[in-house]
Amino acid sequence: MSRVAQSNETMTDNLDSSDTPDESLLAHLTGWFRQRPTSMEYWELLVTDERLVWCFVGESFKSMLLRADTGERRRQEIENATPQRVLTLSERNFAVPLAAVESIRLRDGSLFRRAALTVEWETDDESDSFELHATKSADSQVGDVEALQNESALSHVAVEVETSNGLF
Repeated sequence: MSRVAQSNETMTDNLDSSDTPDESLLAHLTGWFRQRPTSMEYWELLVTDERLVWCFVGESFKSMLLRADTGERRRQEIENATPQRVLTLSERNFAVPLAAVESIRLRDGSLFRRAALTVEWETDDESDSFELHATKSADSQVGDVEALQNESALSHVAVEVETSNGLF
């Protein structure tokens, strides 16, 4: 089992009982994919005042003939679900406590480059990260990430937005 998968299980197990009615959604970052050796995984990210909830919404092959964004139905399920409910929708979903998050970086897309979202966090004295890229249908989420810079719950997190000034 990979280090990310092991730490994901541990963090999700530890957080299942911490879902409180007071947990507030700060941002829903939608329309992202992660490149794997033979496939593309589609992810959503819920940012609450307590944790980041990673939501696996689908997977497709990298082949141009077999490629499709398969996450649309799951994205709709996540839209109105609580973070705790989202964690139960897929065995790949996991949560990272906000205290463990070190940085959230968004590089805005341009005509020739997709937007990229990189999140880094600390687990058991090791660093983990996810780098996601925007799907073709994703809207610019610069405003959502910039708003996180002003959230007191994320005051210890380096939240950065890099916007492009041109084609590249």
